[in-house]
Amino acid sequence: MAWLKRSALALVVVLVLAFVALASWEPYFAHQSEAPEYREFSAEIVRDEFGVPMIYGETDADVAYGVAIAHAEDDFSTLQDVAAMSRGRYGAIAGQDGATFDYVYHLLDARGTAMRKYYDLPEDTRALFEAYATGLNQFADEHPGEVKLANLFPLNGEDIAAGFVLRQPFFYGLGNVIGPLVAGDELRREFGPDIPGFPRDGSAPDASAPVDEAEPGGTAIHGLVLPWGEEADHLGSNAWAVSPERSGGPTTLISNSHQPLRGGVAWYELSVHSGEGWHFTGANFPGSPFPFLGHNENLGWTNTVNRPDMADIYQLEMNDDGTQYRLDGEWVDLESTTVTLPVKMGPITLPVRRTVLRSVHGPVIENDNGFFAVRYGGMDSVDQLDAYYRINKAQNLEEWQAQMARMAIPSTNFIYADREGNIAYVYNAAIPDRPELDEVQANWRGVLDGSRSDLIWEGTVDYAEIPKLINPASGWLYNSNNEPYTAAGEGSDLSPDDFSPVLGIERKQTNRSWRAYRLLSEVEGPLDLAALERIKYDTAYERRGYVADMYDQLEALDPGDDADLAEARDLMLTWDFTADNEGAADSLALLMIRDFMSAEYNNKNEGELPDVAEYLLDKRAHLMEHFGRIDPPMSELLRLRQGDVDLPLDGGSDTLRASTTWVVDDDGRLSLVHGDSFIQWVEWPRDGGRVFSRSIQPFGAATTRPDSEHYTDQMQLFVDHELKPVRFWEEDVRAAAQSTRTVTNAR
Repeated sequence: MAWLKRSALALVVVLVLAFVALASWEPYFAHQSEAPEYREFSAEIVRDEFGVPMIYGETDADVAYGVAIAHAEDDFSTLQDVAAMSRGRYGAIAGQDGATFDYVYHLLDARGTAMRKYYDLPEDTRALFEAYATGLNQFADEHPGEVKLANLFPLNGEDIAAGFVLRQPFFYGLGNVIGPLVAGDELRREFGPDIPGFPRDGSAPDASAPVDEAEPGGTAIHGLVLPWGEEADHLGSNAWAVSPERSGGPTTLISNSHQPLRGGVAWYELSVHSGEGWHFTGANFPGSPFPFLGHNENLGWTNTVNRPDMADIYQLEMNDDGTQYRLDGEWVDLESTTVTLPVKMGPITLPVRRTVLRSVHGPVIENDNGFFAVRYGGMDSVDQLDAYYRINKAQNLEEWQAQMARMAIPSTNFIYADREGNIAYVYNAAIPDRPELDEVQANWRGVLDGSRSDLIWEGTVDYAEIPKLINPASGWLYNSNNEPYTAAGEGSDLSPDDFSPVLGIERKQTNRSWRAYRLLSEVEGPLDLAALERIKYDTAYERRGYVADMYDQLEALDPGDDADLAEARDLMLTWDFTADNEGAADSLALLMIRDFMSAEYNNKNEGELPDVAEYLLDKRAHLMEHFGRIDPPMSELLRLRQGDVDLPLDGGSDTLRASTTWVVDDDGRLSLVHGDSFIQWVEWPRDGGRVFSRSIQPFGAATTRPDSEHYTDQMQLFVDHELKPVRFWEEDVRAAAQSTRTVTNAR
């Protein structure tokens, strides 16, 4: 028996050692960065009554250092998640879902791109990123108890750049290409006009479908789940610009971005002011030293997601053992790298080995149908880091357009306004400079012949080739994630006939777009504050697209002897096509709309659309279970929740007052997770006076600090359609200051 005891003891020792190894290996195996070379920084962080920081510094780099510390004070948790993504280590924090981001990090060669390209950026831009990394490192050193992952710090500018490389392509829908390829599914791609050899999924504007939303879900990647939904596909936005001639007063810019309310692509409001002329207020995403939208003294802009066809797929002809592919008649070695993905499971972290493939085209994905390479706009570039910085400091339309013309920012529409009364819309996209070959030779929206090097494009089209409108006769511009050919009203809009189909410009409309276009076009007088507020907070739907499909099915539905179905149908037939919390059918309609919207956003065919009877009964059952009635006030169903604060909301999925995506809480209420987020309303007075702006966030400045007074302090204002003042001018900042402190890394 002694040998048995010894064997059992040995087994226990082995298991303990294995547990210790699995619990501790990841930080030592992971990539380690060197801290930026020491440079002394100093910044002043002044917070207003809502905790929004204005960061002052002598140099732009000083300000970037202060931005990192101010943001960490409010949301260090999310900043660490983004830092882990930029190192390929998110799985060690978020488990299986995080490891999938890590797989994509390796697939897109985010680190390799940063290593190759970051040091080509101008010195002052790199100084900004090194300073930002220094601020994050300092906060981590001073708050070791908050650090989630050992050896995550120090960071440097290259790490921050890698995070940009990883996340940016998914704003224009790269996940909708990679996900199906990995799964071996049919691609559902959004296409432009019908031309021979260029198949299309969609039709003319009046019959097309929205593009900014998709149903949450996952795509399997070798046993992992790819959560493209919340981080990538659940992106939308509204934007408006109005000239002083049309407003009857100020030049007006309204920023109304729809982002997740929490997480790595949630807005963080801030203002910056340096002695080198950088003076800007707006919002950024975690991991950025500068705002992505907002305004300076003289100009401003906002963004909406666009979906040009910026990714091309090539099928490779492989040799028998899958190690080489044919290119112009020659066999070329397929690059193959084995990577280790950390997957946290309870107290241990499993090392999961995966193979990442690349060809000269780009990343390669193997599925049951073969080997497919993907080439996409903005690939192997970090120039956006410099371009965003430069447009922050642009002082007029000419300077701003000069930076936009670089085509360095891979995607997103830009709506612009300035103090001179100019308004502009730019369908910004680093669209591949594809050869306009005969459609028999190359179908850019299908699967391309990977053996032909003449199909491997380089660079982007010229700025002159993309749609843009400057100072339209209508005096107004808008975008609600729609095609660029409805932007300024009849007589001012661009024509699709003037743009090459090879550009792959989407021909899509959202219900928000139809509604905004109609409301703007119907205003006969000035588009003043009152008129614009009515439009921005409008909660109605147009009976078009998926809304019409749903209602047509309802009107044609015969419930037979099913009393429950008849009751639900009859209630829905009283719906007034609004989500304003007033109608008896609003709650049921809110639940129904989501499914039909998602079907069209995912380009489902007619036979794949939701069955109205099935969904009516399902939504009726939900309301009966949790409310005991099928007509509860929508305000009791749709909620804005954070901590102990629980408030009613209006608006629906794809209304201009956007309450787009929610989670169903245990009590059956819908808790908003995505929709109207950072809103900023900017005005340049017609008489040339100082710019003035107001803003709001759904929660508060300190989104992950429950003990902060700014965790929930904007919620009631947000629900009430109210805005707070933006403290931009120094005298206003100082007068409203609730706290002021200087931070430095001086040794």
